Amino acid sequence: MSKEVANPLANLQRLAQGDPTVLSFVRPAIESSFKESGLDPRTFMLVRIAALATLDAAPASWLMNIEASGEAGLDPETVLGTLIAILPVIGTARVVSAASHIMKAFELVVNVQ
Repeated sequence: MSKEVANPLANLQRLAQGDPTVLSFVRPAIESSFKESGLDPRTFMLVRIAALATLDAAPASWLMNIEASGEAGLDPETVLGTLIAILPVIGTARVVSAASHIMKAFELVVNVQ
């Protein structure tokens, strides 16, 4: 049994709190998709932000991407701009939900520190 499922309840809790180490096996897939996309880091993260909003991703999912967004040079204004740009396509409810989840992700960071 892999270490990711050795203690499922504890790992589910860690994952819900935004601990990306639980999904360490995903990192190579993300790195590969970035490399294969041919996109620059900034554009790659903008696409991921749009996808997260479209999927109504949970705060922990946002948390896992916020750090990478900062490393790619995205600031809160750009994230908000991205949400505004996709609003006509995905709808107001999804954009408001995304904003709420982003703020909850920041709360997870504060609670972990």
